[in-house]
Amino acid sequence: MYRLITATYFLCLRLAALFGHKKARLMVRGSEEAWAKIAAAFTADDQPVWFHAASLGEFEQGRPLMERLRREQPTRKILLTFFSPSGYEVMKDYDMADCVCYLPFDAPRRSRRFVEAVRPAAAFFIKYEFWAYYLQALHKQGVPTYSVSSIFRKDQIFFRPWGHSYRRALRSITHFFVQNEESCQLLGSIGITACSVAGDTRFARVVQIRNEAEPLPIAEQFAAGHDVLVCGSTWPPDEALLSSFAASHRDVRLIVAPHVVSEEHIEQIVGRFEGRTCVRYTKTSAEAAAQADVLIIDCYRLLSRLYRYATVCYLGGGFGVSIHNVPEAAVYARPVLFGPNNKKFLEAQELMRRKACFEVNNQEELNATLEHLLTDRTALHKAGQAAGAYIEEGARAADAIYEATMKEE
Repeated sequence: MYRLITATYFLCLRLAALFGHKKARLMVRGSEEAWAKIAAAFTADDQPVWFHAASLGEFEQGRPLMERLRREQPTRKILLTFFSPSGYEVMKDYDMADCVCYLPFDAPRRSRRFVEAVRPAAAFFIKYEFWAYYLQALHKQGVPTYSVSSIFRKDQIFFRPWGHSYRRALRSITHFFVQNEESCQLLGSIGITACSVAGDTRFARVVQIRNEAEPLPIAEQFAAGHDVLVCGSTWPPDEALLSSFAASHRDVRLIVAPHVVSEEHIEQIVGRFEGRTCVRYTKTSAEAAAQADVLIIDCYRLLSRLYRYATVCYLGGGFGVSIHNVPEAAVYARPVLFGPNNKKFLEAQELMRRKACFEVNNQEELNATLEHLLTDRTALHKAGQAAGAYIEEGARAADAIYEATMKEE
């Protein structure tokens, strides 16, 4: 079953590439070029540590492990592979790895050839990556193979009666470092007991970004002495709720960072906050921002640095596609609000359980939750501390995995 599905998928990718599909063309070409890159980067004696990530998000989960390995064992070679262009094309020049390439498409002979060419000392597959033939080839070569930050659900094919070939692939993994206890229990139900609850290694990267973030003078002056609601990756439904809240709570300032930055959208946001003084980040000064009510972020790549200026954070997307990056805000030890489309995010569910995050379903709930947090400073502090503590706990996952798998004696 697995062989049929993967062979069909890779055939479709090749056909799409022939007909000019950009992403498919990059994947096919990258898969073919990987062999030369491997040959140029490693000798037979190098035995690199191999990290594989599907895309950019998974890379960020493996990154803390790679970077600690580089710091503590600088002579150890590192191979980083991607499946998707959205990871490879962004990180192809990542200087912490000795070789960055696409993973050649999974097939019995091809996977054996790749493992024999790389001869890894250990392999780390991040989150959802379970390529059966690669895992089997690593197992046959006696290579310790780990699944990092993985998370399982009972509706996945591994736990279905017809998922035999997929279960066999999982049994090739030396140890699973999963995000929650439920995942360990599900693996146990199919006879896999080499499992530890380690959390999400991505939290270590979030903490690093927070610690290295430089201040933003404009935002700093805007926030000084005021309660500030920092609203990240917002969409029109979010902005409608936020502007209504702002109209009746004129003592609260808002920083609004829309998901889509375009002139049309920025103008729409300004129009929603009629009666409040709005300034655009790229067209204002620290002095002017200090007199404004709403600071609109009309550029990208600032959001992770803006949350530090929040009294409370609001994450957009919960009334549409899905919420944005919860840990990016929670790492600053601030309460976080978002809409109802949050169910697929484990960290959101756990933070709600800890009363550090709050789901709001309508205008009334948004207003009531914000009013409670902004008037009850004890509740505000308690929620923020719970958020920060959760992230700090998770940030230790990468260190725990490193100690268990790669620490030199």
